[in-house]
Amino acid sequence: MNIDELKSHALSARRDIVSMIYESGIGHPGGALSVVDILTWIYHQEVDLDSTPRARVVMSKGHAVAAQYAMLYQKGKIDRSEFNTFRQINSRLQGHPSVKSLPEVDATTGLLGQGLSVALGMAAAKKKAQDPHRVFAIIGDGEMHEGQIWESLQQASHMKMDNLVAVIDYNGFSSHDPVNQVINLEPLADKIRSFGWHVLEIQNGNDMHQVADTLMLSRHLKGKPVAIVAHTVKGSGVSYMENNGDWHSKTPSAEQYQQAMEELQS
Repeated sequence: MNIDELKSHALSARRDIVSMIYESGIGHPGGALSVVDILTWIYHQEVDLDSTPRARVVMSKGHAVAAQYAMLYQKGKIDRSEFNTFRQINSRLQGHPSVKSLPEVDATTGLLGQGLSVALGMAAAKKKAQDPHRVFAIIGDGEMHEGQIWESLQQASHMKMDNLVAVIDYNGFSSHDPVNQVINLEPLADKIRSFGWHVLEIQNGNDMHQVADTLMLSRHLKGKPVAIVAHTVKGSGVSYMENNGDWHSKTPSAEQYQQAMEELQS
């Protein structure tokens, strides 16, 4: 799949994310929109949901699950009619990923900081089974405040889990506050590198060219797990949501929804 096709899929996913949250009246648009370009590349270039074994995706930042549901719709595992059941009782599309409701999400997450541990376990199992597929852990920058993340960084390096890729969605906001005002993460790349990981940075994690180049490069790094620090924009693609911590968890009004749909048409 070429870059233009991937960009088109990401744009469609943005519309689906905003529509899902608007129609249900609840959700986390900011972090879903910041990570959707990365998820688009991973799901369309690495994950074949109809194969066993296959690559796995652990959405450690589970509140951004609307982006994952948009991907599963594109992969034929969710029907569009289900979007308006998002976060409703008895829906398959719960507010955080649940393998009980939808096995294709790969891991039940929501308690922040735990997803990297889950992904590490999956990667270790794949190593033992001589399964060549990789495991991707999608981590929010706010999660980097959690001690369990750093324990997993140590363990994965010790075990030389070079089939594990941790993608940090560094959009700069932890809930409503700038993440580095809560606890300063910098120098983040150097810290992770000191734990024995290969570290790559994407200067614009919402640019599909940069996303593709970096993730393709990550395929060739061996001997250590790979961390990708992706500098993204919270709410990317919708002007009034961009770099606005208020849109961590907020539902657009009818007028805001209409404006978002107009901005996401091209």
